[in-house]
Amino acid sequence: MQILPAIDLRDGKVVRLYQGDYDKMTVFGDRPIDTALEFKRAGAENLHLVDLEGAKDGEPRNFNIIADILKYSGLKVEVGGGIRTEERILKYLEAGARRVILGTAALKNFEFTAEMVKKYGRHIAVGVDAREGFVAVSGWLETSSVDSFEFVRRLKEIGVQTVIYTDIACDGASKGTNLAAYEKLCEIGINIIASGGISTMEELEKLEKIGAWGAILGKALYSGALDLKTVIHKFGG
Repeated sequence: MQILPAIDLRDGKVVRLYQGDYDKMTVFGDRPIDTALEFKRAGAENLHLVDLEGAKDGEPRNFNIIADILKYSGLKVEVGGGIRTEERILKYLEAGARRVILGTAALKNFEFTAEMVKKYGRHIAVGVDAREGFVAVSGWLETSSVDSFEFVRRLKEIGVQTVIYTDIACDGASKGTNLAAYEKLCEIGINIIASGGISTMEELEKLEKIGAWGAILGKALYSGALDLKTVIHKFGG
């Protein structure tokens, strides 16, 4: 199982939101590149990187910071947040991103998503963010009537290989993740990266057992609930 430490960007800083609420934000660092390099020193090989302003506004706001991380960190990076055109996809891939994450675009422009998957294959991942089981978009500010599990099945049908699934109620809350949802998702037969609320080694062990392809760690690392070096020693980078 891959371990992906997370960096969320807002105003050029490393931040974490509580359950996706932009008014409940904690700043954990002023230099995102330093945070990325700390993860690298702890043994990380992968990084989950999100432009929160991009996700909310639909326009990437932190590209230069992200480009520096891609250039200097030596990590395999997946990038999301406001990526809704092929031009932006190419911009991140050419800067060195391993995967580009489509979120709002995947739901609101499914034909575009299918076209991008056909064109760029495994370099396109989809972020499925769920609130009470339904897909949320636009930086989690808008909840649709689309069932999140059915949506993941549709994504598999068009050739999406990797889905980052987040239960918003768990995200940033340090109260555990939605293991039942991931067990159901892993049965679909697509690479599932679990995100939101993972805070113990026991949860990671359970995720690995049910077949999760990856796990994103955010608040648990910044709060000290989990030690990245210890996690990577057990599960790999």
